[in-house]
Amino acid sequence: MRIAVAGLGRMGMQIARKLTEDGHEVIVHNRSKEPIDEAVKFGAKPAYEKTDVLQAFANEKLIVWLMVPANVVDDQLDEWLGLIPKGSILIDGGNSDFRLTKKRSELVASKGSILLDCGTSGGIWGQKNGFSMMVGGNQAAFAAIEPIFQTLAKPAGAYRYFGVSGSGHFVKMVHNSIEYGMMESLAEGYRLLKEGAYKNLDLAAAGEVWQHGSVVTSWLNELSRQALAQNPNLEGINGVVAESGETRWTLETAKELGIPLPAIQASFEVRLASQAGEINFATKLLAALRAKFGGHKINPPQAD
Repeated sequence: MRIAVAGLGRMGMQIARKLTEDGHEVIVHNRSKEPIDEAVKFGAKPAYEKTDVLQAFANEKLIVWLMVPANVVDDQLDEWLGLIPKGSILIDGGNSDFRLTKKRSELVASKGSILLDCGTSGGIWGQKNGFSMMVGGNQAAFAAIEPIFQTLAKPAGAYRYFGVSGSGHFVKMVHNSIEYGMMESLAEGYRLLKEGAYKNLDLAAAGEVWQHGSVVTSWLNELSRQALAQNPNLEGINGVVAESGETRWTLETAKELGIPLPAIQASFEVRLASQAGEINFATKLLAALRAKFGGHKINPPQAD
C-alpha cells in the first residue's frame, strides 16, 4: 500500500523502515531534513514539505500515519486538514489522550476525512519483534488499511480493532499505566535485594533465575536483568524518572469513574517524587528500564 509516515522519531523511523522493507510504498515527512535523508537510504521516498506528500499521492486520497508527540497533534492535524483531499485517512499512532481523540475524530470527519487512533507499543524493538497496536475509529477505514497493521505486527506483534474513536488510545493508555505498576514492583524488589539482609547479592543472577519458569518471567524482568548485568550499581544514572502523560490521564479517568487504582497511583507518585529529588536505587532502575525498552534519555532534564 502507499502510505506517508509523518514524524521520524524513535518509533516513526522504525515504522517507516518496516513498511518499506515489506514492499509498501512509503513516503516520509519530518520537521527536520536529516531523518528524511536517513529513511531514503532504506528505500522510502522523501517529502520535505507536506505538499510533497500530496504530489506523491498524485492529489488522490491520502493515508498518513502521524507519529508525533501528543502536544503537537492538534497543530499537525490542522495543517494536514488544510491540504488533504476529502476521503483521506489519518492515523494518530502516538500516545494521545483518548478524550481528545474523540473530539479530533469529529473535527476530521467534519472536513470529510477519517481519523483512526492506533496506540502503538513495542518501543525501539518493534521493527525487529513486531509492534503491538490497539486501533479505534471507523471500522471500514481500518479494514481498508489492514495490510499496514499486518506488516507492522510481523513477526511476533499483534493488532486488534477495539471499536469507536478513542478506544484504541484508551486501551493503550491503560497498557502504559499497567506498565508503570509492573516496572515499579520490579524496581522495588531489586532495591530490596540490593539493600536488604544479604549484602553483595548478584542481582542479575537473581533476574536470570526468575526468567526461567518463575511467575515473574517477563520482558521487563529480562530488561532489568540486562541493565543490572551491564551496570550492577547503576552508576551514572541520576534516578529521575519522567512521566509522559498516559498514567496521569488514566488516574483522572479512574477518579471520574470512581475506580480506585492504588498500585498505579503509587507508581505515578514515585515518578513525581523522583523529579522533586527523592531518588534511590529503585528509581535508577526505572530510568534504566525506560532507556532499555523505549530509548528514552536515561537522565532526563530536571526542572528548575
